[in-house]
Amino acid sequence: MSASIAPVAPPPGRWIGNLDRILAIVTEWPAAIALLVEILILLAGVVSRYAFHSPLVWVDELASLLFLWLAVLGACIAYRRGAHMRMTTLISGLPERWRATFESMATVAPLVFLLILLPYAIEHAQDEAIIRTPYLDLSMLWRVAALPVGLALMALTGVIRIVGSSDVRRACWCAFYLAVVAVALLLLAPWLKTIGNLNLIVFFVVLVFGTVFAGIPIAFSFGLATLAYLAYATQTPLTVLVSRLDEGMSHVVLLSVPLFIFLGVLLEMTGMAKAMIAFLASLLGHVRGGLSYVLLGAMFLISGISGSKAADMAAIAPALFPEMIRRGAKPGELGALLSASGAMSETIPPSLVLITIGAVTGVSIAALFTGGLLPAVLLMIAMGVVVYLRHRNESIGETERPSRRDSGRLFLLAFPAIALPFVIRAAVVEGVATATEVSTLGIAYCVIVGLVLYRQFDWRRIGKMLVDTAALSGAILIIVGAATAMAWALTQSGFSRQLAEMMLAVPGGRTGFLLLSIAIFIVLGSVLEGLPAIVLFAPLLFPISRQLGIHDVHYAMLTIVSMGIGLFTPPFGVGFYTACAMGNIDPGKAIRPILGYIIALFIGLLILCFVPWLSTGFLSK
Repeated sequence: MSASIAPVAPPPGRWIGNLDRILAIVTEWPAAIALLVEILILLAGVVSRYAFHSPLVWVDELASLLFLWLAVLGACIAYRRGAHMRMTTLISGLPERWRATFESMATVAPLVFLLILLPYAIEHAQDEAIIRTPYLDLSMLWRVAALPVGLALMALTGVIRIVGSSDVRRACWCAFYLAVVAVALLLLAPWLKTIGNLNLIVFFVVLVFGTVFAGIPIAFSFGLATLAYLAYATQTPLTVLVSRLDEGMSHVVLLSVPLFIFLGVLLEMTGMAKAMIAFLASLLGHVRGGLSYVLLGAMFLISGISGSKAADMAAIAPALFPEMIRRGAKPGELGALLSASGAMSETIPPSLVLITIGAVTGVSIAALFTGGLLPAVLLMIAMGVVVYLRHRNESIGETERPSRRDSGRLFLLAFPAIALPFVIRAAVVEGVATATEVSTLGIAYCVIVGLVLYRQFDWRRIGKMLVDTAALSGAILIIVGAATAMAWALTQSGFSRQLAEMMLAVPGGRTGFLLLSIAIFIVLGSVLEGLPAIVLFAPLLFPISRQLGIHDVHYAMLTIVSMGIGLFTPPFGVGFYTACAMGNIDPGKAIRPILGYIIALFIGLLILCFVPWLSTGFLSK
């Protein structure tokens, strides 16, 4: 996975450069302010309800109103920066001429989608305008206007990128190719309607995978496929696509996405992550493979807080890799270990994957938080076994063991950071705050610790941190919205019923279904990335698992771990390349070392599959 498209730097002094700078101002500042207000009002709601027993009933309404604006403006910022997620594995190996064409298509295709959808977004906003909120008595137009405004701003960004590029002609040819495909589908429409659900192969297999592997950002690949299906194979009005996009992007539980991302950035900025790693190194740095165990422990403790595996890795790799290399570690081994540890830690609360799967399936997030710890411990043990086997004959040289006094001092420094994940989990499980609100407690905690204990808090970075958080959040949320729309279309087609019948007919009953689900999510995690795979297929498969009597939390853990293994397994797993990039490591050198870790993770996954207690043993009856 890479950023979408490198943002074009408009020629200085020209009108297009001024327009681009204005576009940055009208998206970045409002997004940063919206995120800051979200943090403050949700924190105020928690304090008012828990400390003063006087809930602020309007908080959720205002948070929901601002959230859609935050999500859409964040998507605009990400689009302008070229930060939308896309698959570049195939096109990166093409000759320069062909690669340039696909890069141009990655700009033109989203622009076409945005321009087609814009009038329907305006219609959707008009339909919603007559509805008023119960407490603030505001028209819903204040909320849903975010969609047409955001689509228009992203479309303007696309136009600026094309006009500011040096190859407008290639962009025109790409638009022509898309028009040819549209005309071909129009001519085939009568036939597509006669073949029933076989047409799903055309739209949701051929078109989705074709556009994803062609380098078109994943969110727009999903959106284009769903739009084409609704337009050419059904009688459904396209305003439905906008409403599904709205629903997917603005689900209130997903408000925790930007809040946890910001919390993760604070964790790095305040020095809490660095203190945690220093303490772990004092405990294990002197044993064979000690820093490898430190890396596993650090990923276990901070994973999931930032909302981005890249951010987790960025907090750990620079702190550990130089010393590990000094002690003789091979770069390929480091890339493999970092990548595999990302898969290991997917179920650790407050993982956004847990929150997302709870949001789209209705499973209790508190139960998911409780159920996610033991699976991660099991996988960490499996990874630790591989580390031990690989380093058991290693010479530890002159590495000295720190004194107990030094370790104790480092523990005191690291304790606030080590305690944070447990504080967050306890606040959700004990009912102090919801999964959405609890991140604000973590943010307040980090601010206080950074100012009072660590005395490391750079106020000048806050603005940039807010904008960067909005951009990453927008890139995630627009994928969730587009995947929600696609999942709705698949459900309405009757595919979910057919899938249920097929899965229920798998030989082996529950066991066969679980093993097939593992295989499906490993593949999906590899080709679609984590959140899109979860949002798209979890709503379809969870009802089937319930029919077979499988516990929701048990099935959730299997799907998340399977998806994580796929995400971090080469050659298609995009998380693998992200991990290598974080350590500036050649991916080719890490492919062989990662195989042992992947085998260990898969063995751990099979143990989880056949021992449900590991996922459900600590849930309240």
